[in-house]
Order: sequence, then C-alpha cells, then structure tokens
Amino acid sequence: AYAVRGLVPTRDQLTAPARPRVEAPALPDGAGLVMVANTGAGTPERVRALADALPAAELVECEPADIRQELEKAAARATVLGVCGGDGTVNTAAEIALRHDVPLAVLPGGTLNHFAHDLGVEGDHDLVRALQQGEAVKVDVGRFVSGAQEGIFLNTCSLGIYPELVRERENWSKVIGSWPAGVLGALRVLRADHHPLRAELNGRTHPLWLLFAGNGTYHRVGLAPARRFDLADGRLDVRVVHGGRHPAVRLLAAAFAGPLTRSPAHAAVRVGHLTIDGVDPGTLLAYDGEVTEVSDRVTLRKSREALTVYRPQPAG
Repeated sequence: AYAVRGLVPTRDQLTAPARPRVEAPALPDGAGLVMVANTGAGTPERVRALADALPAAELVECEPADIRQELEKAAARATVLGVCGGDGTVNTAAEIALRHDVPLAVLPGGTLNHFAHDLGVEGDHDLVRALQQGEAVKVDVGRFVSGAQEGIFLNTCSLGIYPELVRERENWSKVIGSWPAGVLGALRVLRADHHPLRAELNGRTHPLWLLFAGNGTYHRVGLAPARRFDLADGRLDVRVVHGGRHPAVRLLAAAFAGPLTRSPAHAAVRVGHLTIDGVDPGTLLAYDGEVTEVSDRVTLRKSREALTVYRPQPAG
C-alpha cells in the first residue's frame, strides 16, 4: 500500500494552488449565491449538502440544454455565481462570470472535474468553507480566436486527433457511459485512416497528429495523470506530436514522456501566446471537453489573473 501510494499519490499528498489570494465576499449563510446545477451531472447529493450548509443560497436546477440561459439570468442578480457540473459547464459559467464581473464558485459535478480539483475544491465541504470565509484566488483564463470564432478555456485547448476523440466519446457516452466511451473513442480514432494536421508554426509548415495547449503548466506526479500546481503562472503548456507513421505509437510515447521533452516524435514548450497559421477550414478544435470548428489562423493567449474563484486556503 505504501509503495502504491508513492507511485500514485492521492490528492491529499499534493499541495493545491493558493495564489494569488484576493478579497471576495464572505457568505456565512449563502445569501447572494446563486448556484446553477446541471441535472445531467448526476450528483444531486452534493447540491443538497451545499444547500443544507448555506440555507440562504438560491439553487437553480436545470437540464443541460438550459444551462447557458440559466447562468446568464443568475449572473445578473447574483453577488456570487455558482455552478455545479463538469468542465464544459464550468467553462460556460466562467465565460459568463467574466462578462458580468462576478466571482465564481465551482462545485465539481462531472466525470473528470479537472479545473475544480486543480483548484483544490474536491467537494461541497471545501466550497462551503471557502464561501463562508470569503477565501478566493485569481486564476488565468486561456483564450482562442480564429476569424469570428472565439472562446475561453480553463483547462486545455487542442487541435488534431484529440478533438475527434472527444466527438467520438460524446457520441457513445449516452449509450455506454463516459469512461467506456472514452476507451472506445480512442480505439476508433487511432484505427481510422487519418492524415496529420498541417499547420504553420514560426513560419514553417509542420504535419502534426496533435497540438495541445494547457492553461498553466501540467506536471506528472508518480504515475498519476498530470495536474497543475499553479493556475496563475501566465504560461501556455504547449505540446505537439509530430506527423509521421504510426500515430498511435507516437501518441503513446508522448503520453509517457516527461513534461518538457523534445524528440523526432514529440516536443513541448511553455509560452505566453501562440499563433498557428495555415489551419484548414472546418478543422476541429477541442476546449474543456467541447468541440468547435476553426479556420485559417488560430491564436492562443492568456488573460492573466482574470477570474476570481472561491477555494479554501490550506491549513496553516
């Protein structure tokens, strides 16, 4: 058990990001919080526990199709905008919170919950404590622009094979569940006859199987999946898997490699912004689990410390 704990650390062994701290309204009984919960997330017990701890908070439960509309209405009357759902729902809430200039309270309610967990909010107890004490931080927000298409990302943005995997996963998840759909999607994408994405970086055209940009630097801990320790470092964690034969082998090699590697198959760099030229119209781009189409030039950049988010301060 101790050996496995060393290889795959639990989150209580890891230091969660806690900077830069910022003043935020303290809500001892929840008055001023409007929490919008995605009923498709399937975690009603967390929402009920938060409502019991913060009886003056307003709770709005809605179907996935109504999330944006309800978040817009909530932000217009809230002191603090709350959201319960997965990373895609949180992305929508963050974009609305930025426009309305209100703090965001995130209750993890999806399958992966990368942003909430990297933030240090594992469940309702963490969020309740942060709201009651007024504990919050500023975090960076990633942005992408391509022609008239633009959006934000709190976790990752990618071009190449990964957006196709996301689309396959979404097609199958309602039938067989999220995790099996992810495995099936990966198998289908890697077995298909794909051609690498061709993109121009720094004036040179490169064939790429994958271009990944993380909002903040991702680190690997033991054999555990990568996570972020600092959500306000001002950097995009850019990784590419070069085009060539055997994409599955190249992708697996990149997955097992360290955070900053350079080889004929893959490379990584940390930058403040990135411009990708020569992207074909209709190319898929994935951001925080959502998929859209882009064309020609894609620009990725960071908005430094743009979003105020509640998170409990570590003890001591």
